[in-house]
Amino acid sequence: MAVGLRYGDGTLRRKSGGRGKVYWSSPSVGFDAGGNAAKVFVLVYDLPSASAIYRRFPAVDGSLYYFAGVGVNYHRAQGITLAPIRLGVGFRAGVNVGYIHYRRSRSWNPF
Repeated sequence: MAVGLRYGDGTLRRKSGGRGKVYWSSPSVGFDAGGNAAKVFVLVYDLPSASAIYRRFPAVDGSLYYFAGVGVNYHRAQGITLAPIRLGVGFRAGVNVGYIHYRRSRSWNPF
């Protein structure tokens, strides 16, 4: 059993134009072994406004990296669907449960 944290930032780019900075943090509990480094992009569906992204989304994560790997998740809350896609390198296997919290400003507090 392991407890973990994940942090990141990116730019929300809307199909209709406009951009905004987004920060995320994610506590999790699960079984993990190894480590990896990854780049992430998130496909976002049915986002009514840019400010609707700033909330918590429940998360279940499974990863398997053997030299290189790909991870795809699915998050859904209040009609908004997110599909985070990670491309990375390393040696890692794990399954975790938690949530991902998107914010307007950087925070080291994952809760």
